[in-house]
Amino acid sequence: MARPARFVCAECGASATKWSGRCEACGAWNSITEDAGLADGPAKSLGGARGRRVPLGDLTTSEPEPPRALSGIAELDRVLGGGLVPGSAILVGGDPGIGKSTLLLQAAAAYARRGARPIYVSGEEASAQVRMRATRLGLTDAPLKLAAETNLRDILTTLEAERPALAVIDSIQTMWADHVDSAPGSVAQVRAAAHELTAFAKRRGVAVILVGHVTKDGQIAGPRVVEHMVDTVLYFEGERGHQFRILRAVKNRFGPSDEIGVFEMTGAGLAEVANPSALFLSERGQHTSGSVVFAGIEGTRPVLVEVQALVAPSALGTPRRTVVGWDGGRLATVLAVLEARCGIGFAGLDVYLNVAGGLRISEPAADLAVAAALVSAREDIPLPMDAVVFGEISLSGALRPIAQGEARLREAAKLGFASAFAPAGLKTSADTGLEIHMVADLSAFIEKCFGGIDQRDE
Repeated sequence: MARPARFVCAECGASATKWSGRCEACGAWNSITEDAGLADGPAKSLGGARGRRVPLGDLTTSEPEPPRALSGIAELDRVLGGGLVPGSAILVGGDPGIGKSTLLLQAAAAYARRGARPIYVSGEEASAQVRMRATRLGLTDAPLKLAAETNLRDILTTLEAERPALAVIDSIQTMWADHVDSAPGSVAQVRAAAHELTAFAKRRGVAVILVGHVTKDGQIAGPRVVEHMVDTVLYFEGERGHQFRILRAVKNRFGPSDEIGVFEMTGAGLAEVANPSALFLSERGQHTSGSVVFAGIEGTRPVLVEVQALVAPSALGTPRRTVVGWDGGRLATVLAVLEARCGIGFAGLDVYLNVAGGLRISEPAADLAVAAALVSAREDIPLPMDAVVFGEISLSGALRPIAQGEARLREAAKLGFASAFAPAGLKTSADTGLEIHMVADLSAFIEKCFGGIDQRDE
C-alpha cells in the first residue's frame, strides 16, 4: 500500500494532510511542501514521523570548562584529569582482589568528607562486610551513604530521590534489570544496566563510577560497547604479591589518556605515592649486571624504573623468552636487531626480562634500556649505577629521537643520577645537570658502554 502524502511547513515544521498556500500554524505563505519522511523502509524503521529540530552551533561557540570536584586523593584526581566531572560515567576494571573496592570506598569517603553527597551501592557484598572494611580503613567518620542492592530499578529510584553528587556501583556485572530476560552478568544485562546508569548520569548531572570485572586476558568482561558508553575507562594494575598498584587511564574524555596514579597497598588501605620514581628504585639491588634504569614517561609524568635482564644457557631445543612488564613481540625485535646489526646473538640462551615494581611499559623509548640490560647480562658487565638510558631502536639499528627528553633528564637529575645515554639529536632547552652521552646507533652505544665485545661468540 502506498504511503499517504504528507506536507510540512518549512518555517515552523507543522504538518498537514494536504497542501495549502498558507500555513495555519505560523501564517507563512508558500512555505508548505510535500515531505517524503525520514525513511521508506519496513515498519520497524524510523518511518515518516519527524523529531524535533536540534540546535546547531559552530566552531567559534565558546562553552565554559566543566566543573571538577576534588576528592583529596591526588593520584586519583590526576588520573581523572584534575578531578571528578559531574555527569560523567567512569568504568574501573581490574583483577579480583587487586583493590578496586578498597580504592573506591576510600575515594567515596574522601568526597563525603569534602562536603559532597556520595552513595556506595554494593552488589557483591553485604552492608556489614563493607562496614567492616571501612572500620579497618578508618573511614567510619565519613558521612557516606551505603546500600547493598542488585535490582537496577530500585537503585535508579533511590538515586533519583537522593540526587547524590557521586554514585559508586560495585559491580556492573551484578546489576539486574527486570525488563531483560537473561541472567545477571550476561551480555544483555551488562549492556542494559550500563546504558541506564550512563543515561541517568547525563540526565541528572550525577557522576557514576562502575566497577567492572576482567577476563583472563585482562580485558573488561562483557560487551566492549560498555567501554564506548562511558566517558572514562580506568584499569587497576599490579601484582597481588607486590605492594604497588597502578591506576591507568586508557580512555578519558575530560583529560589526558594513559595517565597513571601510583598507590601502595598497606594495612590501612591504599596509600598515595607522590614520587613513584623513588619508590620503584628504592629496592634496587647492588651494582650487578643486567640492571639498567630507564627514564620513561607515563601520561604526563616522568617515571624512572629499573629494567632487569638475565641471560643463561638453555638446556632446551628452543630457548625460553620470558617477559614481565613489557611486550614480548618488542623483545623479539630487539633481539633480532642485536644479532643482525650488531652481531650479538642469543641463540641457545634463555632470556628473562622484568620491569621492577609491577609497572607495565608500553612506549618504544624503552628499547635502548632493554638492549643495554640484555647485553649487560650476556657479557656480565654492569652499567654505571648513576646512569639512565632511553631511546627507540629502529630495524636498521639506528636510534630515533623520543619525545619529552628534557622531562626525563630533569627527573633523573632530581633523583641523583649523573649521566644519561640518549639518541643523537635529543633537544634540551636548559642545563639539566647531567652528562649526556648521545649516540647515533645501537652499535655505537654498545661500543661506548661495553667496549670491544667478541660479538660472534655465543
